[in-house]
Amino acid sequence: MNTFLERYNEYRTVIDSRLSSVIDRDEPVTMYEPARYVLSGGGKRIRPVLTMLACQAAGGDPMDAVEAGVAVEILHNFTLVHDDIMDRADTRRGRETVHRKWDENIAILVGDELMGIAYKTLLNTEKGDVRAITRIFTDGVIEVCEGQSYDKEFENLHSVTEEQYLMMISKKTGWLVAISAEIGAIIGGATTAQRAALVEYARCVGRAFQVQDDFLDVVADEDTLGKPIGGDILEGKKTWLLVNALERAEGEDLALLQRVAGRSAARDGLVAAVTRVYERLGVLDSAREKIAQDTAAAAAALHALEDNEGRSMLGWLAQMLLERKH
Repeated sequence: MNTFLERYNEYRTVIDSRLSSVIDRDEPVTMYEPARYVLSGGGKRIRPVLTMLACQAAGGDPMDAVEAGVAVEILHNFTLVHDDIMDRADTRRGRETVHRKWDENIAILVGDELMGIAYKTLLNTEKGDVRAITRIFTDGVIEVCEGQSYDKEFENLHSVTEEQYLMMISKKTGWLVAISAEIGAIIGGATTAQRAALVEYARCVGRAFQVQDDFLDVVADEDTLGKPIGGDILEGKKTWLLVNALERAEGEDLALLQRVAGRSAARDGLVAAVTRVYERLGVLDSAREKIAQDTAAAAAALHALEDNEGRSMLGWLAQMLLERKH
């Protein structure tokens, strides 16, 4: 097995172990049972591992960043619980969403509780400027909520520019990735230049990650993805693919995409029809190029850091995400 993959899995095991113990109460059952359900849902744990790796790349001990990394992961899961309510999603990572398994009121409370647990966990951090770390974390909460708000606003617009889309994903998805790296950098004692390099790396990775999410929603295997293919198309979401396709399309293709964007298209056969349009317009190939460009930019940002295992693993992580299937 790849040595970096082994180390990644070691870090992920540490994160999973801490997540399994972070909730230290059992009652009320209707709050803590679904909260545990959320945190036990698996996932790649990219954000907390990134926090540990950024700390290590800055010359620190990655274990010093575990509490902060777990806090970011809990915050991420909070956003998923509430996003699933807004998106009326039935499944997440191949399992029923909280509002489907229980109900919406419980899901709202569980999300709120996870936010509190995230802050409680963050404040266990013992290295670095905890006040600066907490400020960055709080900014992350605000930016993610703004990003989700823009995402919902964009659903009601007939057109969105690529610039608007990238601004939205930088908040909704990219910001949590960026603060993962920045908080890890602070804990690891990074210089100003190292901290800036790690944030730039994370922003590029976060952007590539989201565009790839948009891409996989169309081309991935449904069983591997853990949710139905084409959900973004059916919901009329302004993804990178749709935004770029609208700028290129003409005639019947443009009319179809405008109906998708306006959420007025007939759903029967829609995913296959839109996918064919994307292929004809070269949008899928462009998405692959965009993902590769951002991944290369992330790797270039790492040159400002000293050569150590943490930096090497960050380079490997960017490449691993480029090759993911879900």
